[in-house]
Amino acid sequence: MALSLTLPTAGGALAPYTLQGSTPVTPPAGARFTRIAYSAAHVVADPTAPIDPWLQCAVDWDATIAYRQRLWSLGLGVAEAMDTAQRGMGLDWPTSLELIRRSLDAAKDIPGARVASGCGTDHLDIGTVRSVDDVIRGYEEQMAAIEALGGQLIVMASRALARVAKSPADYERVYGRILSQASQPVILHWLGDMFDPALAGYWGTADIDRAMDTALGIIAAHAGKVDGIKISLLDKDKEIAMRRRLPAGVRMYTGDDFNYAELIAGDGHGSEPTHGQSDALLGIFDAIAPAASAALGELAAGRLDKFHAILGPTVPLSRHIFAAPTRFYKTGVVFMAWLNGHQSHFTMVGGQQSTRSLPHLAELFRLADAANLLEQPELAARRMKTLLALHGIE
Repeated sequence: MALSLTLPTAGGALAPYTLQGSTPVTPPAGARFTRIAYSAAHVVADPTAPIDPWLQCAVDWDATIAYRQRLWSLGLGVAEAMDTAQRGMGLDWPTSLELIRRSLDAAKDIPGARVASGCGTDHLDIGTVRSVDDVIRGYEEQMAAIEALGGQLIVMASRALARVAKSPADYERVYGRILSQASQPVILHWLGDMFDPALAGYWGTADIDRAMDTALGIIAAHAGKVDGIKISLLDKDKEIAMRRRLPAGVRMYTGDDFNYAELIAGDGHGSEPTHGQSDALLGIFDAIAPAASAALGELAAGRLDKFHAILGPTVPLSRHIFAAPTRFYKTGVVFMAWLNGHQSHFTMVGGQQSTRSLPHLAELFRLADAANLLEQPELAARRMKTLLALHGIE
């Protein structure tokens, strides 16, 4: 029997919607990939904790680690304690470090499980940061804590550095210091200001091409300490231009949640493999994990048409989830986890479930159905109806 419900439209009206009834994407077990693929994973809040949700953080650790185990079972790595986990938007540094510790511990029991962990300066009181030396000390504190756990670093962009740096030379000094001390190659993270307005002008300039020159110069000077760089600029041409200029062996991890399918597929440019394709470190892979796994398996088998047939329908969903204001994309990611039964509630750290409207979430539901991403359609429809009822739509 077809599943139907009434959903609000973008114009504020109500319209009937019937689920398409197609088989959800289910990847085969044990697929091997020809791309490294990290999912930046969300955290599951504890809705019963007696806290002030806007001011304090409470995590359901069992559900949070169970979600990571699911990602590993699909062959995806976990990019831990990143912006998808609401780092800087509700998840503080002490909780982030505990999250990293628990994730690394859980990964030990799973052969081949990848974890890379966010290292930043978000524990600093940004109002008291006066110099790049303060920023360096901040990075070093988190770096030491993560490396003491055996973790690989993702060096996150720093709001504090963006605030105090006066020139590209300040970025060169900070990153040079951090990279020279790293115990293993790190992943750099260039997050555009559409994801975080406080990062405007990163690398010392608002000119993207000049900023890219600075970042590439830092990488070239420390190529042995850089596994790769994730860029989240939502501009595929800039990403392609940058990956073609990376030193041999340094990977481009796409963070482009608008154009990831074609960037991962690649263009075959040049004799250096990493210059012609992107690996992945994506927040959207949290929401579309089964499709991402299935598509990457097809790509590894040389079936490019099937890769695009699976991943292509997820792109409209991703563009909707990451629509401006892009920084609120986490709400859509958690909403998908709730619809698909991977958590029992639609509550987020920091009360962030309120950042998207009901019409936005209704369109997300339609697009997820179109992309065959509702893993349990009956459950998803029932939960959508519950959300509608909470908003006065019976």
